[in-house]
Amino acid sequence: MQVISDVNSIGSKVPHLDVIERFQVKAQIVVPLMEGDELWGLLCIHQCTHARHWEEEELEFVTQVAAQISVALRQANLFHQSSLLGQTREEANQLAQALNELRTAQMQIIHAEKMASLGQLVAGVAHEINNPINFIYGNLEHAHQYTQDLLRCVELYRQYHPNPAPEIQEFFKKTEIEFLFDDLPKLFQSMQVGSERICEIVTSLRNFSRLDEADFKVANIHEGIDSTLMILQHRLKPSGDTPTIHIIKKYDSLPLIECYPGQLNQVFMNLLSNAIDALEERNLQSAPEVIAEKPSEIRISTSILNQDWIAIRIADNGLGMKENILSRLFDPFFTTKVVGKGTGLGLSISYQIVKDKHNGKIYCHSELGQGSEFVVELPVRQLINKKSGSKVKPSDQK
Repeated sequence: MQVISDVNSIGSKVPHLDVIERFQVKAQIVVPLMEGDELWGLLCIHQCTHARHWEEEELEFVTQVAAQISVALRQANLFHQSSLLGQTREEANQLAQALNELRTAQMQIIHAEKMASLGQLVAGVAHEINNPINFIYGNLEHAHQYTQDLLRCVELYRQYHPNPAPEIQEFFKKTEIEFLFDDLPKLFQSMQVGSERICEIVTSLRNFSRLDEADFKVANIHEGIDSTLMILQHRLKPSGDTPTIHIIKKYDSLPLIECYPGQLNQVFMNLLSNAIDALEERNLQSAPEVIAEKPSEIRISTSILNQDWIAIRIADNGLGMKENILSRLFDPFFTTKVVGKGTGLGLSISYQIVKDKHNGKIYCHSELGQGSEFVVELPVRQLINKKSGSKVKPSDQK
């Protein structure tokens, strides 16, 4: 592998100078593509806007992609040979599977990059909002007390000097002093409620991003769900002809669980977004009187299955799904949404996060016309193999 963080620092010695100049490449990674033991070609990753310090994780991603391409090339060669020999289609199926895995890996890398960028953006916005709102929130109480003292001073003045100068009487009349006495405390109360609401939003944004929680940690599942709901709040409120989507929560008293909090928030985001999409589609296909009689709602419940497992259920009263769709829900790139609205990766990635990263289970119940319910089951503890550092599946726990 060749890694160049700044092409300008190498000058004319950089290989393939004509390509570098043509695309104005600033940084690059070059990885060999092998067909068996022979060099087949090169995979070149270019950064064309600025110099770039390549992270270890990025190098690992590129290496994995190159390895999968090499596997695909090898499979293609085997398929070509088997076709000449008139063998069965087993090799062709292996090639198709290898190519599909390669495509899935590429899309998941792109999706992971987008989610990482979103997390950084959310964390940055939360940090920038947090400082000024803390200043406002911390000074509101003092400002309220100061204005109360001033109002009391005016009240005492009016009590002991009932006949002030005409100019002062005119000022009291012009400023509607009686209304000010009544409305100013209400104004400060509204400002207090508003600043508290902003503080809650900032807390939810920080909980959702969880950039500092890349490792396994104990976390509160309810906080993750609530912070995700806060992010999606704009889609739940009524807008124009779109009615309100009601949220019904029924939380059990759950223990803190060992998990990747940020990745689980991504699962909650995918499941809740899909539920909202389903309800929006139902609202478009239903008459107003039907919606008024049976409002759109998402029911979120948590429960303890036993001392080692918990369950999260997210259900909607949308249009539901057919049996043949249910069997393909977690397949990569499978989607029932219109072109441009879904990539078909959300549930596939959620499945990987729950099953592979947390040794859990995720499945769906649905009935046409009655809505859908997704169930996520998670172990409370993730046992770590002390020798290898790898996670132990719950079935292996003794």
